[in-house]
Amino acid sequence: MTIEQIYTGCLAQGAYYIESDGEAAFIDPLRETRPYLDRVEKDGVQVKYVFETHFHADFVSGHIDLAKKTGATIVYGPGAETAYETYSAKDGEVFKVGKITIKTLHTPGHTPESTCYLLIDENGRDHAVFTGDTLFIGDVGRPDLAIKGDLTELDLAGMLYDSLQSKIVTLADDVTVYPAHGAGSACGKNMSKETVSTIGLQKELNYALRAKTREQFIYEVTDGLNKPPQYFAKNALMNKLGYESIDTVMARGAQALSPAAFEEAVNAEDALMLDVRSPQEFTQGFIPNSIFIGLDGQFAPWVGALITDLKQPIVIVAPVGREAETVLRLARVGYDHCIGYLDGGFDAWKKAGKEIDTIESITVETLAQRLEMDSDLLILDARRDGEYSAEHLETSEHFALDNINENMHLLDRESNYHIHCAGGYRSMIMASILRARGFENLVDVQGGFAAIQKSELFKTTDYVCPSKLKKAETLI
Repeated sequence: MTIEQIYTGCLAQGAYYIESDGEAAFIDPLRETRPYLDRVEKDGVQVKYVFETHFHADFVSGHIDLAKKTGATIVYGPGAETAYETYSAKDGEVFKVGKITIKTLHTPGHTPESTCYLLIDENGRDHAVFTGDTLFIGDVGRPDLAIKGDLTELDLAGMLYDSLQSKIVTLADDVTVYPAHGAGSACGKNMSKETVSTIGLQKELNYALRAKTREQFIYEVTDGLNKPPQYFAKNALMNKLGYESIDTVMARGAQALSPAAFEEAVNAEDALMLDVRSPQEFTQGFIPNSIFIGLDGQFAPWVGALITDLKQPIVIVAPVGREAETVLRLARVGYDHCIGYLDGGFDAWKKAGKEIDTIESITVETLAQRLEMDSDLLILDARRDGEYSAEHLETSEHFALDNINENMHLLDRESNYHIHCAGGYRSMIMASILRARGFENLVDVQGGFAAIQKSELFKTTDYVCPSKLKKAETLI
């Protein structure tokens, strides 16, 4: 028997490969099929099932393509109605994979169809449970993603409590827990950086499993939930209704465009120019009106949070050799309409003598000097609510990147804004979006709040003042 966790850091997502006696199964695979196909070909095994724990919201699963290419059966738990062929398992139903057994445990709560899969080894012993978004390491799945009709997040939280108490905590303490996500995912709020645990450890350490009553559990699980990213509902719908083949998506995005063809595609298709280089490279020179979201960060989640139209045509400016990676990582979160990339990268654009833009970037020492000369300097803190409330510059204004599309009207195009985040990634995303929207007076603070703290040149506080930002007449 083989159990392999295939973990993808950008999405904080765990897919699983299970093999026994020449047969295999996958649980919650990502969009790309080639790595999975390579693995089964290497092992010389037949894929029998692709198990899905629920309709994923934070990524597009690879179950449809993988099943088509292997002949495997897609298995969902009870209540998962799809627009393509699947097998709807009953609660407690068992599936044989070689010498092992996979047992369905219907665990509604995160979503109504959420299901865990219990692996019973060849000796009949409960060995591991694949918990999807029902149980994480240190947390449980948020109950506010599948609200519809008369079903509220409180209802779902209550269902989740019942599921955990009746199906999960009753398992033996030594049963291994394999979740679908780890720290960094927006599917929970308190996930551990660990990606594997045991039932016993989770009963001892997981705040949600330590709740004394159903009421306490509901309160603790629903308290402090941030608004889910806008792409979550759209990805869940794609997983429910189906999607275009990943091979088609990759072929469409693999078009190498000369600078002239790149410009033509932008104008003809109203394509968004997405620059995925590093923040340092972007600030030194970029194509006017392009948006920065770097590959070497939480690329897919930020794309999903900020680009509101999944059908938006996209053209890519990427480091040479990373173009296909960019197309794939966009497709993982449902952005299937990449129509090409700048052949030769940004250097080709410069060599063609095309117009470029830059954003001023300063050190924290320079920021301190400017603050000394002007105490009213406008500083935007792009971090999330919890980061800001924990500690921030006394004179900064909180303007979270997560909410930039909704709050753009609070900024004035005539004002000069100095922008920082935690380390420099999110602030450059924000600066690029603002520049594309007509804000000319922008300054990026290198190293973000980490550099600000390290310098010991600034006064910080955890006191959150009412925001002084207000709708600017110049924006109307």
